Amino acid sequence: MSAPVEHRLSRRDFITTLSVPLLAVGCGQPFDPQRFHVPSSSTVGLFPAGSYEADFADLIFRGLGELGIRLAGRRVFLKPNMVEYELGTAINTHPQVVAGAAIACQRAGASEVVVGEGPGHRRDIEYLLSSTGLADQLREQRIKFVDLNHDDVAIVPLQSWFTGLRELALPVTLLESDFVISMPKLKTHHWAGMTCSMKNLFGTVPGAVYGWPKNPLHIHGIPNSILDLTATIRPHLAIVDGVTAMEGDGPIMGRPRKLGFVAMGSDLVAVDATCARVIGLDPEKIEYLKQAARFLGVIDAERIEHRGELPARYATRFDVVPALESLRLPR
Repeated sequence: MSAPVEHRLSRRDFITTLSVPLLAVGCGQPFDPQRFHVPSSSTVGLFPAGSYEADFADLIFRGLGELGIRLAGRRVFLKPNMVEYELGTAINTHPQVVAGAAIACQRAGASEVVVGEGPGHRRDIEYLLSSTGLADQLREQRIKFVDLNHDDVAIVPLQSWFTGLRELALPVTLLESDFVISMPKLKTHHWAGMTCSMKNLFGTVPGAVYGWPKNPLHIHGIPNSILDLTATIRPHLAIVDGVTAMEGDGPIMGRPRKLGFVAMGSDLVAVDATCARVIGLDPEKIEYLKQAARFLGVIDAERIEHRGELPARYATRFDVVPALESLRLPR
């Protein structure tokens, strides 16, 4: 985790400081171009997984090799998407994918693997862990889980200022990791257009500090918050559960839609742009991806190299709510 940490506070200590205004005045340019570098090209892997019976540990381990990811001696933090549980839906990153990623990271030599999430909808993390089956998977592999809503926090200066905020409290467990992996479920999102590896970072913001559903992020704009969180946390890798995705009124009320792949890449912008095209959305029309291409990563299809399968194998046209029709790729 590359974000600078100013000082560490307990949650209780931090809450007593909330009378200090967080909004920046006259923030001007929303990012410093000298702090960022957009590569000339990026690599995204799309690896087949026809069902959740696949060997995800092997698939993801091979994906790490294809992408040249080195984890030896690193403390790895896995951030899945856990929002709510409803039987028969596709709301959360599947526990088999999360467990497979943890095992793959251990095989690759990680010194520690920790899983953490701070749901913005369902506050009872024990209910989510048990009902989704993730608790059983992590217990079997002896993987530690951290509730990011209630972890100790540190105040971190934001590295971009689209929200107008200058700093944010983030969980210490996340900040002390060497290698952060965003593990979203690929879904449509009725406000942002799509939720994938960048939007997944909302779950790193502690509810015990900012409330539910992470109130400042909504007040200051979801696309703005996605950009500031990605610029500040700077995850090192995305592993996307696209085995069964969600279409329609996502990220909670939509319908499952089988796709059959896991997407991986170290450029989160390129990964999300590729996933957007697969489900029939134009990344140039998704506001946070359009802005992210200015300083965080690549969205141009011709500048994205592929490992595994080509996006055309999985390309389809997801149903979306009427407000998102304008985001579609042309037929």
